[in-house]
Amino acid sequence: MILVCPECRTRYVVPDSAIGVDGRQVRCASCKHSWFQEGPRAPEPEAPVFDPPPPEPAPVPAPEPAVSVEYRDYDAFRHGPPFRARRNPARRWTIAAVIAGLLMLGAIGAIHYFGTPGFAADIASKLGLPVTQTDVPLRFADYTVERRDLESGNELFAVSGRIINPTDRAQRVPDIIAELRDAQGRLVYSWTVAPSRRTLGPRAELEFNSAKLDVPSNSRELNLSFSGG
Repeated sequence: MILVCPECRTRYVVPDSAIGVDGRQVRCASCKHSWFQEGPRAPEPEAPVFDPPPPEPAPVPAPEPAVSVEYRDYDAFRHGPPFRARRNPARRWTIAAVIAGLLMLGAIGAIHYFGTPGFAADIASKLGLPVTQTDVPLRFADYTVERRDLESGNELFAVSGRIINPTDRAQRVPDIIAELRDAQGRLVYSWTVAPSRRTLGPRAELEFNSAKLDVPSNSRELNLSFSGG
């Protein structure tokens, strides 16, 4: 479960067994505020699902009597029968314009989601859409690491910091990859931190924080990177 400090809003990820069903007193590692945390709620029983009754068969309409129609103005030398419907070119052009508009919207959506350099990024920015750069120009700043023992006997590993957008354009914020390595540089533990929002405006910044319990004791170095960066 996730604990949120009511004073400084720092978030902690702890197992349900550490709190228990009756709850317990906890304290924030950041601002030292203490509060009583209630235990996880038991899942509510699911309501029974009943299959709907089969639909009644639709009545079969009686066949209509055949009607004989005589075309008095029929011309045997025409290119087609006299009952052929006339084509509407204006309607066809309208349908073609609607399909072309949908294709353009789909292309703009792909540009907005995947991000492309050059003119595609300019088009997306003019339409007010956040632009995703392939080189992820966002930067980390002032991130701190804290390790401390909890009263439950678990060790808490917490990391927090800021994400800065140094560019003049809005940027999409990808997931943060946190990696712990030992003294020889080997990877011993990693996890993903989801940002609180996915778009960061020009020259703006965003705070992030994450906590884990019982990470490997031989971890010596923390590396932060962006997913796909």
